[in-house]
Amino acid sequence: MNDELTVRLAPSVGSLDAEEWNALGGVNNPFVSHEFLSALEDSGSVGAGTGWEPAPITITDNNGQILAALPSYAKGHSQGEYVFDHSWADALHRAGGRYYPKLQIASPFTPANGPRLLLLDPAFAPYLLKGAEAVCLQNEFSSAHATFVEEEQVRLFEAQDWLVRTDIQFHWFNRDYDDFEGYLGSLASRKRKNLRKERQAAQCDLRIARLSGDDIKQEHWDAFWIFYQDTGARKWGTPYLTRDAFTLLGERMGSRMVLILAYENDLPIAGALNFVGSDALYGRYWGCARDVKFLHFELCYYQAIDIAIELGLKRVEAGAQGGHKLARGYEPVQTFSTHWFADAGFRAAVADFLEREKESVSMDQDMLGRRTPFRSET
Repeated sequence: MNDELTVRLAPSVGSLDAEEWNALGGVNNPFVSHEFLSALEDSGSVGAGTGWEPAPITITDNNGQILAALPSYAKGHSQGEYVFDHSWADALHRAGGRYYPKLQIASPFTPANGPRLLLLDPAFAPYLLKGAEAVCLQNEFSSAHATFVEEEQVRLFEAQDWLVRTDIQFHWFNRDYDDFEGYLGSLASRKRKNLRKERQAAQCDLRIARLSGDDIKQEHWDAFWIFYQDTGARKWGTPYLTRDAFTLLGERMGSRMVLILAYENDLPIAGALNFVGSDALYGRYWGCARDVKFLHFELCYYQAIDIAIELGLKRVEAGAQGGHKLARGYEPVQTFSTHWFADAGFRAAVADFLEREKESVSMDQDMLGRRTPFRSET
């Protein structure tokens, strides 16, 4: 390994070269791309006053070229993460410690799986993680957390003695279906009829449009912003993204986005936003101006399946939680997060908790897997 490697803490992703950053993994996964992360910074969705202070860590060679990076943030709270560690924060506080600030390695507000170690070569992983640990120790952070780590990278964290936590999401898998009817053919008869009825009811008297790239105009973002605010206010109290974020995302990566809008008499009443990766469609935001029965399922789940089949994508990741996805053919899969703690005693306590939690998550996955709507092969 080159002795002239340097670990650096940059002020933002936007301050780094976009081409070099994307060469590390931003081409395949939209949520670690320079375009996505810099749009969050430039729109004020992360940064001063948000509790998400950009703190990307890079490894550079003696020419300053980026060889590895972490999309990381100094966090003053645990909001917008979707892997809940509030009980850990409370436990450390009761023990006389301080949980915040912490280092969060993630794509902000995005419970989508992807690379968290952005690497030209896996050999850089230990140096990158040691760099993250050093940043924590130097700045008196309690811990570092990487959330929604793609499964292939979990071993790289484990090799550096980071703890692993598991959870469950629901993903739809494309088994080479020709179209939505082909997918329905894989379901049990009663389930197949239910899905057809839901789609018919949701689309009754509505027009559904899909927009991508330059076809997404400011008027469409204005409408979607209203929907997004309503959902954000009900779920989180305050929406995470600013209005400017949608404009910037559309300008910088509109070709990798699909905005689905439902119209009633030419008036948009609901919408869902998806991002396109190299092998997956990621459903991210949804909202509506008024409730229409089954419209949420249509825009977020069934339209996503249609798009994935048309584009030849392997799966649909439709976000966090949502056991109702199970009846629509979205299957339970494990997700992974990894964790490092400065205090050895607290680390041991969390390790014990995670070992017990892991067994429970595995049992839940087995139980949910037996409730999928697919036809029995026996």
